Amino acid sequence: MTAPLHEPTAEAAPSAADEAAVATAGVKAVQGRSLGRIAWGRLKRDKLALTGGVVVLVLIVIALLAPVITNLVGQDPNEFHEKLIDPLFGTPTGSLGGVSGDHLLGVEPVNGRDIFARIVYGAQISLLVGFLSAVVAVILGTVLGILAGFFGGWVDSVISRVMDGLLAFPQLLFIIALVSVMPNSMLGLTGTGVRVFVMILVIGFFGWPYIGRVVRGQTLSLREREYVEAARSLGAGRFYILFKELLPNLVAPIIVYTTMMIPTNILTEAALSFLGVGVKPPTASWGQMLSSAIDYYDSDPMYMVVPGVAIFITVLAFNLFGDGVRDALDPKGSR
Repeated sequence: MTAPLHEPTAEAAPSAADEAAVATAGVKAVQGRSLGRIAWGRLKRDKLALTGGVVVLVLIVIALLAPVITNLVGQDPNEFHEKLIDPLFGTPTGSLGGVSGDHLLGVEPVNGRDIFARIVYGAQISLLVGFLSAVVAVILGTVLGILAGFFGGWVDSVISRVMDGLLAFPQLLFIIALVSVMPNSMLGLTGTGVRVFVMILVIGFFGWPYIGRVVRGQTLSLREREYVEAARSLGAGRFYILFKELLPNLVAPIIVYTTMMIPTNILTEAALSFLGVGVKPPTASWGQMLSSAIDYYDSDPMYMVVPGVAIFITVLAFNLFGDGVRDALDPKGSR
């Protein structure tokens, strides 16, 4: 019996470098992404939401840099230009409400104040009230909603009945009555500062039940999850579970509802100023400008169009951005 001509060669053992490369490739293959990265990836694909977000950022920059912007164009929001007004009709001379190189959006009837400068300063009031009243509502709604959903029982009953009462309360009428009787000075604030402070508190106070209901419903669902039961079994206290286990999982709906609440608050401020119970002249406000434009809508329509378009663009931008954020943070979404 003869030996085989070719002996089978044994396979070479993999080197340590090869094993490390395989391990690294395996790690890269199963590497996951955080919720923030997934949401950002979805948001980047939503062009409408990104456009709305860019417009919102531009509006915020305009509001913050209002003095700088008006100085660059050489206009004061409270300076009168009577020479640009027709003495017979009280309307701006020239076409489109007095639009020119010096007055980019024209001038107001009767007094000739620059509309562009007043629109820029009006953004400060609208965004300030919109953002801060949303912060008040989010804080109250989150705290009371999570307490109602987690503890249940009489705590849930009391908070829920308070929310029902506030939701049924005529918010706009109450704000009108309250602002009308407020003193001109309070807590070191005077004039417009008092009215802005009261609007922020009242709009935020009446807005918290909406987000409170959302947080309560989410908390009722989350408190029965396995990770909450595991934390209880390990001896975690109630407040640890509230703020370490439940609250982080409520961030997404809170952010979404906040972005949807801000444009509603901006509209409420505009409505109050339109009705004459918001900020008072000479402070610029979009709603106040719309109210003044009623008497000139036929002779000077630009005076009504400009603040109306400013409110429309602002609310639309926030709504588009809010819709995009909602879709991006939705784990069951298709985008």
